[in-house]
Amino acid sequence: MGDLGAFLELGFRHIVSVDAVDHILFLLVLSVIYRLRDWRALFWVVTAFTVGHSITLAVAVLGWVVLPSDWIEFLIPVTIVATGVGNLVHRDRDAEGSVARHRPVVALLFGLVHGAGFAGYLRTLLVDDVAWPLLGFNLGVELGQVLMLALIALLFGAMEQVIARARRLAGPDGAVFRARVVSVSATVAGVASVWAWQRLP
Repeated sequence: MGDLGAFLELGFRHIVSVDAVDHILFLLVLSVIYRLRDWRALFWVVTAFTVGHSITLAVAVLGWVVLPSDWIEFLIPVTIVATGVGNLVHRDRDAEGSVARHRPVVALLFGLVHGAGFAGYLRTLLVDDVAWPLLGFNLGVELGQVLMLALIALLFGAMEQVIARARRLAGPDGAVFRARVVSVSATVAGVASVWAWQRLP
């Protein structure tokens, strides 16, 4: 049980550190199309992402699948770019609408990629027993992810206030919301494009 607590803390610290900035940016661009009223849709998307990266983290750490680290490091920013571009293409569609119904599936697939990225880090720390460390690390990552999403929600709220004042518009709907989606998605996709180019295998 000591290993569980130690690796839970390690997983939490890993996700809230500068080393996990690509994962944090993915959460940012994944959640930017959702308002507070869309929390159920966001819940299913984040859950699908969690399931995806939990699966790959487990199979990679247990040695059931050997994944090329150079390709994983390249594909992680590619998932960020793809999500950002998707947001820009569908920025005027409602997060609960038909266009958004595929997002849990996409989040699951992209989660598989991100989980492989976590696995490379965790494998270097494991020696013999992997069950408790794997569970603890994964729980820590999820706690860190919840914290990041809460901070992201506060950031989005602040952004909308600034945009609304700049445009002299009220409320999160219409032009203010679209400005938030476009500015965040374009910026994050641009940063991730540079990373993908730098990590090209």
